[in-house]
Amino acid sequence: MNLKFTPLSSSWVALHPQPHGVIQFIGGAFFGSFPTIFYRHFLSQMYAEGYSIIALPFRFSFQHWPIAISLLKEQSILAKAMPELAEKLGYQNNIYTDPSKYFWVGHSLGCKYIMLLEFLSENGWQDKLRKYVNAGEVEKIERIFHQIHPSITTILNQHSLLIAPDISDTNSAIPIPALAKLIDRIGLGGKPSRKQTQSLIKHSDLFQLISMISFSKDTVAGSITDGEKSKEIQDKSDVLWLINTFKNRGLLHQEIQGKHLEPVGVKVGNYIVDLNPLDKFIQPISHRCLEQVALHLLLEEERRKKEEGRKEIRKNLALSEF
Repeated sequence: MNLKFTPLSSSWVALHPQPHGVIQFIGGAFFGSFPTIFYRHFLSQMYAEGYSIIALPFRFSFQHWPIAISLLKEQSILAKAMPELAEKLGYQNNIYTDPSKYFWVGHSLGCKYIMLLEFLSENGWQDKLRKYVNAGEVEKIERIFHQIHPSITTILNQHSLLIAPDISDTNSAIPIPALAKLIDRIGLGGKPSRKQTQSLIKHSDLFQLISMISFSKDTVAGSITDGEKSKEIQDKSDVLWLINTFKNRGLLHQEIQGKHLEPVGVKVGNYIVDLNPLDKFIQPISHRCLEQVALHLLLEEERRKKEEGRKEIRKNLALSEF
């Protein structure tokens, strides 16, 4: 089944004739601006397994709050537009009105936006934000939120799959330390910072529906083996930090061979060209396992969610009998 994207609102969508889920995908810096090109093979494999795809492009910016909030606005628009498009195409459309059928999948910087969306889904997020961000910044974020005014303001009960998550800081985007410090000093650096983002995640009551894929040779997001390395490398490893932070929140995690840009790739014959001249550049499809692992984690989370639903039903029945 061929993957064909249609522009809808500010996104690209590929509706499956018989979908059993909807994947909302956000890529990394630069590559995430053109997701239908740079992540085409990955997205085509998700589509082939019965998922409708929403590819959410974004402009690179150091201001991450406005981008995250705009994604909530986009979700509101698409939730109304997709059933109409599906009906027009003669496809099933009831799934698009069920928030629990939506999944968030991110790569690199895209994962940070998903985690900010999760934080914004918490009741009283403004009060928690004030503990880690100055009052002026909180007012600015609230003003942006009210200006955009998304009708859907939550991603609660929507599973998130984080692939090589990069909780990006100014240092991540600008490899020259002196320049990065200067940009931070004049107030133009990445917001929220890595430290602020970690605090928001760590002290949130959410983040219970998270899966993660990491890569063994990832020097950007890190890997599970960073725990065996120097303290400096451990402190910079987002993967290691997330594993330790989510270990009691039901995190599903698998590490596979590869580097940070493993999800990026275009199919050429029986090969995947990953557009990274510093990596292998080209790889036989038969050697690639990322898509199978991602699908396994999505299906496992669906199974786990159904089991939780059955437990809740049994619990309610027991209470009613009592």
